Amino acid sequence: QVQLVESGGGSVQPGGSLRLSCAASGFTFSTYAMSWYRQAPGKERELVGGITSAGGSTNYADSMKGRFTISRDNAKNTVYLQMNSLKPEDTAVYYCNVVRWGIHYWGQGTQVTVSS
Repeated sequence: QVQLVESGGGSVQPGGSLRLSCAASGFTFSTYAMSWYRQAPGKERELVGGITSAGGSTNYADSMKGRFTISRDNAKNTVYLQMNSLKPEDTAVYYCNVVRWGIHYWGQGTQVTVSS
C-alpha cells in the first residue's frame, strides 16, 4: 500500500533553514508528481508546492517562492523540501502528498516550529 513518511522537522529560529524529507513506498514513485502541504494551528491545510514526476518542473505558493525549494531523488523514492529564511508564520505541520487514481495519500506529517 502507499506509504509516505516525512522527517526532518524541528524547531528553528527565524531566518533559519530546515530540510524535510518524504520517503515513499507502495507505488512507482518515479511516475508520479509529488506535493508538499502544510497546516498551521487553527487553519486549513494549504499547498506549499509540487514537483513533476521527473523533477523537471516545480511550482510554489506565492508566499514561499524564493525561500522554499522542492526536489526529488527517484533512485531513493524520496522528495525533499528545503526551507530557507524561515518565518514564524511558517510554523505548521508539513505533509507530503501524492494523488494516485484520484485518491489523495498523506503522510503523518512533521512539525516545523519557527520561534525565537
